[in-house]
Amino acid sequence: MLRYSSGRQIIFGLPVWRCVQQKTRPPSYTTGAQLLVPSQASTLFAPLRPSSSGRCRSVRPASWMTSRLCHGDSRDASGKDNCSKAFSMRALTQAPTPAFYLGFSGLIPFLSAPLFMAATQSFYPEVAYAQMVYGASIVSFLGGARWGFAIPAGSPAKPDWMNLGNSVVPSLLAWLALLCRDNITEGALVVIMGLGLSLHYDLTLLPGYPGWFRAMRTVLTLVATFSLVATLILKKVCVERKLKEMEK
Repeated sequence: MLRYSSGRQIIFGLPVWRCVQQKTRPPSYTTGAQLLVPSQASTLFAPLRPSSSGRCRSVRPASWMTSRLCHGDSRDASGKDNCSKAFSMRALTQAPTPAFYLGFSGLIPFLSAPLFMAATQSFYPEVAYAQMVYGASIVSFLGGARWGFAIPAGSPAKPDWMNLGNSVVPSLLAWLALLCRDNITEGALVVIMGLGLSLHYDLTLLPGYPGWFRAMRTVLTLVATFSLVATLILKKVCVERKLKEMEK
């Protein structure tokens, strides 16, 4: 440290007044650099992309990205919660009366075939084929219902390739089942596959149906599937006969 006659001191080659000036100098707001306030400190980790006009674009704080990764998007979470709440068996009580009675009365052709064959302790190919044809028509109907649901302008399902394309698949499976006239087992398995695939579409892949319809679709599909399985079991257990023999 050196001392001059003027009273200034030099510390390691730097004047003391300059060191004090650097420590006590107030921040300048006229320069190009901007101070970082606590609310903007989180933007240090957000990447800056230079624009063609030379101006800095507004950067979303990194804290928003961190909270999105940690906690997830509240809108997505609420949407999933709404979907999970909508799909409840309690929503079946909210079904309109015509839809409820017509839907469950549609199980009569499914259940009557195995019940009739179990009562007579005989397997009738004509009855099993009639049940399989009815199941194929129901599978085709479910595909057409998705198509008709996506066509209206105010529908939550858009008429895109996902909705309209998947609505054609059940109809193709129903047509394939009708070709299996000589093999009831293969036709029934195709119908079961069509019922399960359409249920998967309506519950997970293609949402949009009301909660009561999704609950009713689940119950009806399960009962129809078990009735077809019961017919296949009776084919293995009971003796095969013809309806003409029953008339005699």
